[in-house]
Amino acid sequence: MPIKIPDQLPALSILDNENIFVMSDQRAVSQEIRPMQVAILNLMPNKIETEVQILRMLSNTPLQINVEFVRIHANESKNTPTEHLENFYCLFDDIKHKQYDGLIITGAPLALLDYSQVSFWDKICEVFDWAEKNVTSTMFSCWAAHAALYHHYGINRHLRKQKLSGVFQHKPLNSKEQLTRGFDENFNVPHSRYGYINKSDYQSVAQLQILAESDEAGVYLVASKNKQQVYLTGHPEYDTTTLHEEFLRDSKVDATTALPKNYYKDNDANSSPVGSWRSHGSLLFTNWLNYYVYQITPYKLDASNIQAIHPDTVI
Repeated sequence: MPIKIPDQLPALSILDNENIFVMSDQRAVSQEIRPMQVAILNLMPNKIETEVQILRMLSNTPLQINVEFVRIHANESKNTPTEHLENFYCLFDDIKHKQYDGLIITGAPLALLDYSQVSFWDKICEVFDWAEKNVTSTMFSCWAAHAALYHHYGINRHLRKQKLSGVFQHKPLNSKEQLTRGFDENFNVPHSRYGYINKSDYQSVAQLQILAESDEAGVYLVASKNKQQVYLTGHPEYDTTTLHEEFLRDSKVDATTALPKNYYKDNDANSSPVGSWRSHGSLLFTNWLNYYVYQITPYKLDASNIQAIHPDTVI
C-alpha cells in the first residue's frame, strides 16, 4: 500500500528495504484521490522502533494513507532524539482541531501505576473524548486499551503478580465478523503485560463485543458494536525479536524473570525465536482500515459527519 510519510523519517528506508511500498510527500501530491487520514499517538519510549512496527502493519491495503505522528506532551524523551520528535511529531494540542479517519494509540510502560498516578492521565482522557467526536475509528493497544475501557465504561483492570509474556494461540469467535475476516481457526499473538480484564467484565457492557480470545492469555480483541473503538490486549505489531529484547531488559532488573512462553525453540533463550504472528497482525490492520474506517468514514471529514455515523457513541 502507499503509506505517505515524511521523506526523512527513518522508517522510510527501513520499510523500503523490506520491499514495502511507502510514498514520499513529493510523490503523493500527484495522486488525485482522497487518502485516508490516520493519526498515530505514540506513547512508547522508543518511538522510532514503534513507528516501524506499526507502519509495517499498515502496509497491505491498496488505500493511500496519510500518516501523522502525534505525542501527548513536549517533555524530553530519554529514548528518542529531540530532533526526531521535533521533525516528525505534532503535539496533540496542535491537531485537536482536526478530524481523522483512523487513530492508533499505542501501549505505554505504565502497567504497575494506578491511572491516577499517570502524569498525563487528564490529557489522555481528553484524547479519548476528542476521538469520540473527531475520529471514525480508534484502535487502542495494550495499556491504552485498558485505560480507554476504564475511562469510557468504568471497567478496571487487574494486575498479575508475574508479567504475561509469550506467544499464545487464539481463536476468533464470530466467523462473520469483518475485523477477523480471513483469520485461521487458530492464530498466534504475542502478549507482554501485567494487566488483564475478566471476560465477564467485557460481557457486562452492552456496547462491546468480544471478537477473539485465548485459553492462556484471555480476551485479546474487543470492539464496540458501532465500530468506533477497537481494543487490542496483545501486540500483533511486534518484531520477531521484540519479546527477546524485553526479556533481556527485564532480566537485568530481576534475574528470576520467566522466559516468554511458546517463544523460543526448546524453551532455550539462546536459540533464535521464530515469528508466527505477523500475517494475522497485518490482516487485522488491513481489515480495520477497510471495514472499520474506509467503508464507513465520510468523504468530507468534519466533526458533524463523523458524529452522524456514530449516533450511539459513548459520549
